[in-house]
Amino acid sequence: MAHESTDTASENGPELQRALSNRHIQLLAIGGAIGTGLFMGSGKTISVAGPSVILVYMVIGFMLYFVMRAMGELLLSRSSYRNFSDFAGDILGPWAAFFTGWTYWFCWIVTGVADVIVIASVYVTFWLPLIPTWIPALVVIAALIALNLPSVRGFGETEFWFALIKIAAIVLLIVIGLVMVFTGFEHDGARASFLNLFNVGGGFFGGGLMGFIMGFQIAVFAFVGIELVGTAAAETKNPEHNLPRAVNAIPVRVLLFYVGSLAVLMSVVPWDRFDADNSPFVMLFSLAGLGAAAHIVNMVVLTSAMSSANSGIYSTSRMVFGLSTDGNAPKAFSKLTRRQVPRNALFLSGVVLLSAIVLLVFGLGESKGFTIVTTISSLCFIFVWSIILISYIVYRRRRPQAHDESIFKVPGGTFMPWVVLAFFVFLLWAFTQDPDTLMGMYATPIWFALVGLGYLLLRKNPKHQQLRRDHEERIAQEKREAAAYLAAAGSRKVR
Repeated sequence: MAHESTDTASENGPELQRALSNRHIQLLAIGGAIGTGLFMGSGKTISVAGPSVILVYMVIGFMLYFVMRAMGELLLSRSSYRNFSDFAGDILGPWAAFFTGWTYWFCWIVTGVADVIVIASVYVTFWLPLIPTWIPALVVIAALIALNLPSVRGFGETEFWFALIKIAAIVLLIVIGLVMVFTGFEHDGARASFLNLFNVGGGFFGGGLMGFIMGFQIAVFAFVGIELVGTAAAETKNPEHNLPRAVNAIPVRVLLFYVGSLAVLMSVVPWDRFDADNSPFVMLFSLAGLGAAAHIVNMVVLTSAMSSANSGIYSTSRMVFGLSTDGNAPKAFSKLTRRQVPRNALFLSGVVLLSAIVLLVFGLGESKGFTIVTTISSLCFIFVWSIILISYIVYRRRRPQAHDESIFKVPGGTFMPWVVLAFFVFLLWAFTQDPDTLMGMYATPIWFALVGLGYLLLRKNPKHQQLRRDHEERIAQEKREAAAYLAAAGSRKVR
């Protein structure tokens, strides 16, 4: 039975509409787990790590599965939780809601700006090289707002079809690749075979130890957005049923879409022949004789980038709405339309995305700065994932009865959160091994300094002072309840 919380939106306050069905949530989870990095960035990861990149994606997917399970158990523990910012604030304190909510907003704004820049300067330019890049950027932002403004169902339907296109492209690649392997396809003296994963350029770990490690800092960006189903929890029909189904399917999706496609790619084409700057999907489709391969893949990556930007403008608007209802953002952002869409919060995200046009006009769209930007985004996502795990660890200790009654317990919940947090520390170290990503690491603390300054100003507000007092009282009450519950459980065991 779900326990109610009193520190999130009140019963009489503005509420979002539960309009996302099971198919929306399932495809949202798939779309969140498949980033543009798979289609365009996998060439770089393959050239750096060799076939061991398969293991890289498996390890990252395995670790993030436990983040998702922790998020699922926490969201289902209290029906009033709308997203992970809510349970972070309820469990860790008001500071956690503020830092998590605004950092997640920043994560997606940075990612969205990068997506709009790439769409305008690379994917649209591929077909329309003479058009000024600011025009498609403006069209994309306007289209995203138009798709999200009528109702949450508009976002769900758009993301459903975007995800289907990505899935179709990956399945087509795997099928074509398998046919080439089983028919013994040959190209430039190389024969398609699964043995290419082990017999070429130094074998499975052909990139060496450092190549394997560098693969992690490149690949992790492909997984940002995997937590999207958590921001949609408040608008999901029957979350007790649909949320667990979406989360539990993540391992299968990682194995099929990441591991399956990469294994097939490197079986058809030896890994040491991949170009870091070109899409391996284009290479395989071209070898298969598809003359329009470049156009097909360009359409898919354009769709993937649109999907990412669409998810970004949706999730940021919902996060700002939640922050506003809790007093962590201006009250104007908590207003809903008649169809329960946070219009003002949506417009805020759209206006900030317009900064992409400024960057394009000043010619800053194509530079190594893109690597720095994606690094900052990855680091902020790692912070959010870490807050989810820390919230879960505290929840297990402070609310043992809620955990025992949970219908969606984290497997290995006593130790796996610590293992995943240690893995995140390893990722931070990996980011220091490249000059561009290291520069991104140096820039990221600026954001947290700004958020910290904002919170120091906000905490003087009487409402926030009361929130902190309420939180302290709730902690004391929960500790007493936990002690009584554990004592009763211990006496039952003795009997």
